[in-house]
Amino acid sequence: MTRHIAFLRAINVGGHTVAMQVLRKEFEALGFASVETFIASGNVIFETRARDSAALERKIERRLLATLGFEVATFLRTDAEVAAVAAREPFGSGVPRPGGALNIGFVRSPLDRRQRAALGALETAIDRFHVHGREVYWACTGKQSESKFSNAVLEKKLGIRATFRGVNTVRKLADRYRSI
Repeated sequence: MTRHIAFLRAINVGGHTVAMQVLRKEFEALGFASVETFIASGNVIFETRARDSAALERKIERRLLATLGFEVATFLRTDAEVAAVAAREPFGSGVPRPGGALNIGFVRSPLDRRQRAALGALETAIDRFHVHGREVYWACTGKQSESKFSNAVLEKKLGIRATFRGVNTVRKLADRYRSI
């Protein structure tokens, strides 16, 4: 069995309120084992023998659309992948400054040259980006409320789906569900 962490987009934001118990039941109905949720922002941990992440993402998305009535983009990572993402410090130890934030965006596939250029064009005096694999690291060195960047901006400018989590959430997930 492989442990996966599903990062779900549009859960408990924008009027899409879903109880974590409901999410657990939906994942269990899909036949996944050891299903847990982590904070109420759409993080679901589960185990399965299936190895095709893209097929699993589609399966989860179809189920959630059918049962919740709205699209829930799903981004899967294994526990080992989450640990690697959490350990990466793409901006060094100096970012973010007090009042700032470091967020990690999960996407389906590595950004192509055009998408990387579009992301680079979004950099500002307070917004910096780094791409590694299927993750986009966003360092906001000022107050996030002062930033013009958002998940919606990324999706529109790059033409992809994504979901972001704060680095503390990703690190807590990595610590709690570390591979044995």
